[in-house]
Amino acid sequence: MTKTPHTRNLGTTGPQVSALGLGCMGMSALYGDADRAESIATVHAALEAGVTLLDTGDFYAMGHNEMLLGEALRTAPAALREQALVSVKFGALRDPEGNWSGYDGRPAAVKNFAAYSLQRLGVDHIDVYRIARLDPDVPIEETVGAIAELIEKGYVRHVGLSEVGAETIRRAAATAPVSDLQIEYSLISRGIERDILPTTRELGIGITAYGVLSRGLISGHFTRDRQLAANDFRAHSPRFQGDNLQHNLNLVDALREIAERKGATVAQTAIAWVLSRGEDIVPLIGARTRERLTESLGALDVTLDAADLAAIEKAVPADAAAGDRYPSAQMAHLDSER
Repeated sequence: MTKTPHTRNLGTTGPQVSALGLGCMGMSALYGDADRAESIATVHAALEAGVTLLDTGDFYAMGHNEMLLGEALRTAPAALREQALVSVKFGALRDPEGNWSGYDGRPAAVKNFAAYSLQRLGVDHIDVYRIARLDPDVPIEETVGAIAELIEKGYVRHVGLSEVGAETIRRAAATAPVSDLQIEYSLISRGIERDILPTTRELGIGITAYGVLSRGLISGHFTRDRQLAANDFRAHSPRFQGDNLQHNLNLVDALREIAERKGATVAQTAIAWVLSRGEDIVPLIGARTRERLTESLGALDVTLDAADLAAIEKAVPADAAAGDRYPSAQMAHLDSER
């Protein structure tokens, strides 16, 4: 495939993918109710628009998201289906009520999770496979080693990582080639710039950036009076609470002024900023509808020059956000935050 301005590589050892990927989690879980038919139509529209990287997790609504994505792939035109690359996170443990109960990175568990994911997705291989969070009881070398064995047998193509810190990245990369690290990165979540991003660049590992709109907070569509459903995890997210929300939406207002001068939307400007951080970064857009997908893809046509970037930096400086990106209990599970 000839490389175009709208493709990027997942690190030096990973595949070539679209410059924007589609994160599918919200089509099944954590952001309130979703429309299944519209979700599948959105996946199809993304594939038609040239989006090749589709991201899911086996624990998103306990397998629902993988089955939904499997249906979307099965019903897509063959040519588009063949271009799709699927990235899967595994390892998060849940009970029938949906509660979280830890992570399992044991080699036997890795292979068990993969077997179920292959079946739910209806594919013969997973393109990028990664544990969602580091299992503190299992050395990363064992978890990555198990993925490497799946690669040898043809069930997986590439090793990925998720939300791990620089030391863990180095240990994983010493065990097997790593294509990319999936981690939150946005205008208001810039922690990776200190140690993690320099490490991935040193090792030739790409970044798939999720939360580029901070779960809709900096999309330009979230309002101060919006009521969140009980099954929307943002109702418990620190950045969406009280004074934090007010402070963060003031940052969005400042960003909106810059976006309007560019003739772009707030969301497009925020996504374009992440795209501008380097060719080794592939933002994941969490669009749940074709309308939001179209808007997000418009970021590919937004060029930010030095003056634009300086204005954005002034409007939304690093560490400007109020509140952590997860509640404290979840922050404790993040190796990337240690």
